[in-house]
Amino acid sequence: MSIAIVGILVGLLLPAIQGAREAARRMHCGSNLRQIGLAVHQFVDARKCFPASGWSRASAQNPSGVYIGWQASVLVHLEQAQVAVGYDRDSHWWSDRNLLLGSIPLGVYQCPSTPLVLRPSSLVAKLPRPTLVLDSPLGPSDYAALMGVRANISPRNYLASESTRSVMYRNSSTRFADITDGSSQTTLVVECGARPAVYRDSKLVRDLGNDQGNGWVDSESGFSLDGSDATGSRQGAGPIQTPFAMNRTNENEPYSFHPGGCHFLYADGHCQWTDQSIDLAIAAALCTRAGGEILAQDIP
Repeated sequence: MSIAIVGILVGLLLPAIQGAREAARRMHCGSNLRQIGLAVHQFVDARKCFPASGWSRASAQNPSGVYIGWQASVLVHLEQAQVAVGYDRDSHWWSDRNLLLGSIPLGVYQCPSTPLVLRPSSLVAKLPRPTLVLDSPLGPSDYAALMGVRANISPRNYLASESTRSVMYRNSSTRFADITDGSSQTTLVVECGARPAVYRDSKLVRDLGNDQGNGWVDSESGFSLDGSDATGSRQGAGPIQTPFAMNRTNENEPYSFHPGGCHFLYADGHCQWTDQSIDLAIAAALCTRAGGEILAQDIP
């Protein structure tokens, strides 16, 4: 009888313990994003504009014209000075030296709720980057720049103009003055865990199936919001077929391993938990910096 009672008590306690642990992991994840937000703002203070999601040509922010991503660019502001000093900003991220540094796992870029997945030992060519055989897997990143919206999401077609952009996109140099929708209502960075492994509807469907998000050093990790169907296998076809804004696939869509939602980091630096039931049109409005949309309801 006593054994049965103990079994019942354990059964009652386990969900509470698991819930407390997930609450702590979720808090840790939000803290990571707030640190990232502070680092991005320090970059803005120094450079007078936000970092691009990734650079691929010469500019004031990237004089050498190399491929480099925002996560490598803000390292010095994330108490990662040793890694930042070692990183060669005059070479592509896939140079031997930068790959060596890129293999260092950085806790601030990792959500503690993301499960361990197989990390790639090689990367297929993606011009101008050649095929890479890695001595060590790249340090993961569960966070990505949300570059804007690229979908027909009723009542608006987000395929037609520059107003579909967010803050950090390819080769951008966005200033605060360019965020006319308001920095507190414009998404900067979102969760997108476990890449390059592919998850759909909470299930691992393919190891190493994505050519983006290979690690924090990868400059090609940013993406735009498309929307997804319930299975995560169809994206960007419109609101009827693809009504979900997050947590249906991590194949370059917002995705977390927290139950019920996802963290969004905004351009003003605040991190907000967003329920996965959010209407896709509202999520799209939050992903443009100058779309002029009017948010008619509260964010879940």
